[in-house]
Amino acid sequence: MTASTILVADDDDAVRTVIAQALTRAGYEVRTASNAATLWQWVEKGEGDLVITDVVMPDENGLDLVPRIRHIRPDLRIVVMSAQTTLMTAVKATERGAFEYLPKPFDINELVSVVKRGLKAGVDISARLDEDGVDETLPLIGRSPAMQDVYRTVARLMPTDLTVMINGESGTGKELVARALHDYGKRKNAPFIAVNMAAIPRELIESELFGHEKGAFTGAMARSSGRFEQAEGGTLFLDEIGDMPLEAQTRLLRVLQEGEFTAVGGRTSMRTDVRIIAATHHDLKKLIRQGLFREDLFFRLNVVPLRLPPLRERTEDIPELVRHFLSRAASAGLPWKTIAKEALDLLKRHDWPGNVRELENMVQRLAALCPQELIGADEISRELDDSDGQSGASEQTVQDGLGKSVEKQLAHIFAAHSDALPAAGLYDWVLKEIEKPLITLTLQATRGNQLKAAQVLGLNRNTLRKKIRDLAIPVIRAGR
Repeated sequence: MTASTILVADDDDAVRTVIAQALTRAGYEVRTASNAATLWQWVEKGEGDLVITDVVMPDENGLDLVPRIRHIRPDLRIVVMSAQTTLMTAVKATERGAFEYLPKPFDINELVSVVKRGLKAGVDISARLDEDGVDETLPLIGRSPAMQDVYRTVARLMPTDLTVMINGESGTGKELVARALHDYGKRKNAPFIAVNMAAIPRELIESELFGHEKGAFTGAMARSSGRFEQAEGGTLFLDEIGDMPLEAQTRLLRVLQEGEFTAVGGRTSMRTDVRIIAATHHDLKKLIRQGLFREDLFFRLNVVPLRLPPLRERTEDIPELVRHFLSRAASAGLPWKTIAKEALDLLKRHDWPGNVRELENMVQRLAALCPQELIGADEISRELDDSDGQSGASEQTVQDGLGKSVEKQLAHIFAAHSDALPAAGLYDWVLKEIEKPLITLTLQATRGNQLKAAQVLGLNRNTLRKKIRDLAIPVIRAGR
């Protein structure tokens, strides 16, 4: 049986040699070129069974070569490799019809595996999207291996309608990923609607998602469309899905299963065509074991899991992130600033519990308040000391912060949902909304031990039992 021929184009002699040796050992015939012109001549003549090309070459950009090759030989698989390890590079490679994108430096065994898959692939992968309108400034920053995995996954998912579950700590950029999947996917001309489950009172979630008819409940003075209706044809991003109450989970599951929903108080079913992207910082499998999240809904949402790494796992990206935030601050009218290497070293040694959002806030603060153009190690040390001090805040500070958070949330409710507020009994309604998650979280913290939970809450045990029953709080088995 004749060995497959692999055409390799890269202007780096060492890279060509390493690839050629590895593929030859794997049993392939290998032809190498240092420029795009030679590769193009071979392809035009019908030579080669798979192409591996670099992006930056002396005579032509490898990404520009991909659609030309696809035009004359649509069945020829193309692997694009690049040291320009950004999300945009991965997106362009995918959009123009590359079989696979590999960031440099890559594992040579992975390259051999990709070649094997490419030669076996039998499905045509014509270019997915038009090149027109591609933005060079996608919001995800970083060239670390952890982010390269994210870029490759995002690029593969963009032309699909698959449901995606994004898991990551707060501040890692989950909504940025969801927006990238929408803005560069086939639904990009339709709405992108984001809903934060943790920011909506439990009693209003179903109305928020599915809308309500006039008179559906006290205070519903007019018909209101829900987020599913508003996102029709586009993408619905369900952020912090782990905070969705069980009764709303049941309705969401039915929508995902049947593709239709009914507004609160309505009788007519409405068909829906939206792509669902969900996100959470919770361990949903743990919530399932605790009876707080439906297992069947988890499987409906977790079609493609995508994990976003915390900043502490990709500290090599911090210098690029800082420069990006400083540039953005200058564009917004703040004084132009640069940062010293010693200062960057300090930032790279920090844990960043608030992740990229925490770093961005710090950079914005420094851009606004630092008197000199060069941000040095002293300024960074003071900022980090302040943030560490805030982490160890006194009990009173924590209570003040909770009060401010509640005040902010109530202000949001009054501004966005004033027509859905109860006509009377607002005080009891608010207390109930706070009481249920407080008791639920306390039970989780005490592993279901109701006696200990009652002690922590300062309640009589029988009172706690009654509240658990009245508020329909799932019972957690002690010790779980």
